[in-house]
Amino acid sequence: MSIPYLAQREDQQQLEWIGGSIFSVLLDAAATGGQLTVGRFDVSRGEAPPFHVHNNEDEVFLLLSGSALVWAGDEEHELREGGIVFLPRRIPHGYRITSEKADLLLISTPGGLEKMFRHAGRDLREPRPEGFEISAQLLAEAADLSGNIVLGPPR
Repeated sequence: MSIPYLAQREDQQQLEWIGGSIFSVLLDAAATGGQLTVGRFDVSRGEAPPFHVHNNEDEVFLLLSGSALVWAGDEEHELREGGIVFLPRRIPHGYRITSEKADLLLISTPGGLEKMFRHAGRDLREPRPEGFEISAQLLAEAADLSGNIVLGPPR
């Protein structure tokens, strides 16, 4: 039996993301024939993306370690270590990390969400430009590439 795609940790792209967090691209659309994107966040307390909506992807978050608050529409929920949440497309959502550190697995289907992270994030293999930041404008531009909409500030 052959494996259609295999990437060891050292082969996985790591991107600096919001608030200095790290997003690792584990599987992208190219590796999965467009079926899904799998990524992993290494984040610290307070990290929170803007409240947003995905028009093209369903999303799953598995909190491998840590804790977070998750908003889906007007509802707020606590997500504890080992908890998982399914966010269907077109449901406005966001999260905020409440533990000192968190390890969060992201799965989205179909694939392609990695385009957003790659557009606004910084590949850690490249030198960090002085004053690097992911501005609200850059984030909105990156979201638009994947059919996502930034609805407002983080919660």
